[in-house]
Amino acid sequence: MTTTSPIKTAADLTPARPPATGSGGRIRLRIGAGQQLKGGPFTYVALVIVGLGSIFPLYWTLVAASHDQQRVLDSPPPLLPGGRLWSNLQAAWDQAHLGKAIVNSVVVAGCITVATLFFCTLAGYAFAKMRFRGRGFLMTAVIATLTIPPQLSVVPLFMMMSDIGWGGKLESVIFPTLVGAFGVFFMRQYLLEALPYELVEAAKVDGATNFRIVWSVVLPVARPAMMVLGMLTFVQAWNDFFWPFLALNQQNPTIQVALGQLSASYTPDQSIVMAGALISTLPLLLVFVIFGKQIVGGIMSGAVKG
Repeated sequence: MTTTSPIKTAADLTPARPPATGSGGRIRLRIGAGQQLKGGPFTYVALVIVGLGSIFPLYWTLVAASHDQQRVLDSPPPLLPGGRLWSNLQAAWDQAHLGKAIVNSVVVAGCITVATLFFCTLAGYAFAKMRFRGRGFLMTAVIATLTIPPQLSVVPLFMMMSDIGWGGKLESVIFPTLVGAFGVFFMRQYLLEALPYELVEAAKVDGATNFRIVWSVVLPVARPAMMVLGMLTFVQAWNDFFWPFLALNQQNPTIQVALGQLSASYTPDQSIVMAGALISTLPLLLVFVIFGKQIVGGIMSGAVKG
């Protein structure tokens, strides 16, 4: 009668390795894949301090908007919300015509964000993966525009918008900022590392046109960077005050221009001004609540690919 020996696997053939020991015979544990590092007490304290410091300005805006002018200017100031929040919100809404201002800001910020993502992604792909004469010079010229203060272009831009007939209209705020040098540079740097040449060449071998390559290859790869750029562009366009203040009028303002008019009186009511600032902040919070998961997911996807 014959007996068969059990088949040995690779794990059986590998000699057991004793755990690594440090000085004094202490065992050093290696962190493997899938394991999470645990933070100590200092980490939690630092996170709590940073979180409270980030939330406090919004909380103070809520507190100031819920009191009257006299209570806000008291020393020490109030630290708990009062009972005048809804009345102050209604006063700010009526005095500054915030309904129309919010609609205008949504239109302006939305158009600028969509156009920036479209044009900057195309330009970034062209500068990153396409070969054409003068590419280096054009990229240098694009980056050089970042060094020009925007105040220098205000007078000629204002004259140009007036000659076109866009004075006081939203078009005068949207069209000059449809594409920015920072967005082009940002997308170019991302696609330079994240988009392999092999994918582009394989698409060309399959007979895809440049626009087909952009739609089927570039956009899926560029999605994490587009999420970040879109968030930054929308916030910047929403909070822009200088150029909309010059290009628009009191009958057709954006939210920041309307808030400027609300606080332009000789003795502005700070509680009503804070109520208007609170209203202007809520759409940004709503956008982040709706798209926050996609934005964070895109950032993490880009980090993992990197």
